[in-house]
Amino acid sequence: MIATPDRTPLTREFFDRPVLEVAPDLLGRVLVRTTPDGPIELRLTEVEAYDGENDPGSHAYRGRTARNEVMYGPPGHVYVYFTYGMWHCMNLVCGPEGRASAVLLRAGEVIVGAELARKRRVSARNDKELAKGPARLTMALGVDRALDGADACAAPDSPFATLTGTPVAPDQVRSGPRTGVAGDGGIHPWRYWIGNDPTVSPYRAHTPRRRRT
Repeated sequence: MIATPDRTPLTREFFDRPVLEVAPDLLGRVLVRTTPDGPIELRLTEVEAYDGENDPGSHAYRGRTARNEVMYGPPGHVYVYFTYGMWHCMNLVCGPEGRASAVLLRAGEVIVGAELARKRRVSARNDKELAKGPARLTMALGVDRALDGADACAAPDSPFATLTGTPVAPDQVRSGPRTGVAGDGGIHPWRYWIGNDPTVSPYRAHTPRRRRT
């Protein structure tokens, strides 16, 4: 049985640490998404760390661009990107300002607002699938590029807050290669998840995309 989550908001200092410390420490925390229709709360169960210019798998590996600007900003903000012309993915920026790093939110359990999430995720076969994967997670929460740069540290009028929740015991944290990351970035075991949690997405190795002829 999961204990009642602690609703104390995480501070900016929580995120102002190395990404490899923040990422596993986010497991069990609760992300709150405030919408006009009501709140949705997500217990985080799977994440991936991306270490900026030190990491070939990171959007910031080749430096600052208009797309990844938020990654260089203050910690505790949301970095949203659009991928494959179809999906949005959501990250939480961490580390000191000026040094890009972020944690990709890959999966979670909807613990409040499931009825709202179901309306956005009509193809989900059950509630465990509502946010099982990064694109499903953003769909369930109603996240798109308009929310890029939003504060996730419970700032006034922010659409996000991150709560203390129920931190996961170290022996329940699993790690392995990041999903779909190729090349030198594919060797890092920087994907973290809660062992045996049914909301965690399946691992998939990188598969090169074939160009249409």
